[in-house]
Amino acid sequence: MKTNQLISIGLLIGGIVLIIFGISAADSFSSDVSNFFTGTPTDKAMWMLIGGIVLAVVGLIGTLSTRGRS
Repeated sequence: MKTNQLISIGLLIGGIVLIIFGISAADSFSSDVSNFFTGTPTDKAMWMLIGGIVLAVVGLIGTLSTRGRS
């Protein structure tokens, strides 16, 4: 495996982990309280979800683009 492909797979896995943690944080008690008063989950949960989605997309694109070059 090439280094670029390993980095892309790492980004994809890291993105998936962040998405899982973001979903867990969005379902937490503090997020429920924040959602009750402000109408949105906590900033931490939102940033983990957004960051996880971005990392997963970048990792997926990198994995697919390096696969075609081999």
